[in-house]
Amino acid sequence: MTRLLLVEDELVLASVIRETLELNGFKVACAANGKEGWELFRSFSPEVCVVDIMMPKKDGITLVEEIRMTDEEIPIIFLTAKTTTADVIRGLSVGADDYIKKPFSIEELMLRIQGLLRRSRIKQKKVTGNGIYQIGGYVFDSQRQELSFAGEAQRLSQRETDILKMLADHLNAITPRKAMLLNIWGDDGFFNARNMDVYITRIRKYLQLDTSVQIINVRSVGYKLIV
Repeated sequence: MTRLLLVEDELVLASVIRETLELNGFKVACAANGKEGWELFRSFSPEVCVVDIMMPKKDGITLVEEIRMTDEEIPIIFLTAKTTTADVIRGLSVGADDYIKKPFSIEELMLRIQGLLRRSRIKQKKVTGNGIYQIGGYVFDSQRQELSFAGEAQRLSQRETDILKMLADHLNAITPRKAMLLNIWGDDGFFNARNMDVYITRIRKYLQLDTSVQIINVRSVGYKLIV
């Protein structure tokens, strides 16, 4: 069953959408506001999201911005009563893949969800790789949680692996600090930020055998792993 996250504060509409989707083979988790939506996104691990824009506690734009910091690929559809071109552009610019204006037919929503899922799965099939990164003279195996240099392997903790993988995925580019905290810790609070700094220091020590490899701190923005 395809897991779908529905974030909609109109309870009657949410109920109708949920019932229809479940009859069509979806497993649906519902949230009534953006705050609940973010919590469910982390715990439910959906494969597609349908998000209203105007909601209490945290609006849909903010929620989608947070989701995109941790997942650049998941299909997202906005539902909204906003109808101006500027609203449509803003919704798409923060990372939504599609945009449906209220009122809409459930059949149209179903077709758009299925279309996005089809394109997403085709894209995933084209992605190859075994979780192994070449970082200067190092070989980083993210699946085995090992960092090797000249045949000597350093075993990494899960946190170290998660951090280094995010940095390696953005090699020679900035990895936003907030995105790392939200993706790995689920919260960007002060304690977690200090905790991440400790892990970054530890990873820097692992990488010091190759002087061409550095982790640079971009003040107030994030980190950059450069080779």
